[in-house]
Amino acid sequence: MNAGALPWGRLGAYGVLALPLAMAALPVYVHLPKLYADNLGLPLGIVGGVLLAARLLDAAQDTLIGWWSDHAANHRGGRERLVLIGVPLLALGMIGLFHPPEGISIALAGWLAGCLVVTYLGFSMATISYFAIGAALSPDYHERTRITAVRSVFGIVGVLLAAALPEWLGANSNAADGLRIFSLAYVPILLAGTAALLFGAPRAAITSTRHAARGLRASIVAPLRNAAFRWLLLVFVISGIASAIPATLILFYVQDVLGAPHLNAAFLGTYFVFGALGMPLWVWTSRRIGKKGAWQLGMGMSIVAFVGALFLGNGDAWAFGLVCALSGIAYGAELALPPSILADVVDRDTTGADSGAVGDSSRPDGAYFGLWQVSEKLNLALAAGIALPVVGLLGYVPGTSQGPLGPVSFVYAAVPCVLKLIAVLALQIAPVDRPTWSDAPSTGEVAP
Repeated sequence: MNAGALPWGRLGAYGVLALPLAMAALPVYVHLPKLYADNLGLPLGIVGGVLLAARLLDAAQDTLIGWWSDHAANHRGGRERLVLIGVPLLALGMIGLFHPPEGISIALAGWLAGCLVVTYLGFSMATISYFAIGAALSPDYHERTRITAVRSVFGIVGVLLAAALPEWLGANSNAADGLRIFSLAYVPILLAGTAALLFGAPRAAITSTRHAARGLRASIVAPLRNAAFRWLLLVFVISGIASAIPATLILFYVQDVLGAPHLNAAFLGTYFVFGALGMPLWVWTSRRIGKKGAWQLGMGMSIVAFVGALFLGNGDAWAFGLVCALSGIAYGAELALPPSILADVVDRDTTGADSGAVGDSSRPDGAYFGLWQVSEKLNLALAAGIALPVVGLLGYVPGTSQGPLGPVSFVYAAVPCVLKLIAVLALQIAPVDRPTWSDAPSTGEVAP
């Protein structure tokens, strides 16, 4: 493992792959439902059902990929090899999703499902191994937050590009054409990020065979025996669902509540720009009050922002811009802090009686990040599979104007506020911050 602060150049080479990975996520999770429902005419219920089924299947495979990643890590460059396998699958899946054939609903739904399976498989193989590589780069409590923050900044830049490029590329035609061109332009960006990781990023030590020898069942069960991980996962799931619901509904909210679909890119850009600008704030705050306290503060800011969104209506674009700015800053905390805490929590699996000290090389990071990805994708699946049908049951039809406190506003803003509040309270009693553990190293960290 690397000790101390990593050089900025090497750290940047590691973080840059987050850019294309994030570029894939936003079109799939935000633009895809609207593309297939509005532009291609696939019923909203079928779109939501296919997304839910594909994401559940995707979540089920992540534990296997995490176990595979830990086995691969027993050999130098093993996790990087999984990234190399996943990247071509991700590229092919993205091209397929945004180049659908013309046909009846059944054929279109089948195409959507098949392309989602390929895309999710490639994305999971690359992402789980990539995050596991990052968790093993440093044993230092605060350096881990710096690593996740740099990775998150690149991820936000990727999201900004994904938000702006489809509209810009389709300026002379339509949104569907912009997404088609975007999917083709995406491939060389993905390959460049992969090359940076392989040839410029720092390397972790070879993982020992103690964890790599675990069977699949043990790989799934072992993290769940870690009490700190169970608490962290609970908070992350509650908070993650709260964050995924607005991501699923934002285009509908902007179109039919605010009446400003032409400002979609501006709102998304504001949100993510402030997320990136706020990242140094969360690195600084976590050094002062601990990662746990900083994360609670971020969730509190998100609650304040979305309470305001509940009461907005047609013509309130400027007010929603403020909501995007404040919730964007809070989003930075969600990106930087939970994965950094997770890297600390993995130490609890490597500091038992049969293992070495915190930061040793025998780290089952793949198993933990596999389950982490499962929970993250279940959050998105539940958001799409529940939020879309619920607003439909409440009487919402896409394209019809909605006032303040209407069905879209209620599901978009009020429900996330309640969930975030529950997450804040759960995190308060969760034993997840390493400075509070009796076996934590004495490095001058601040307990919450």
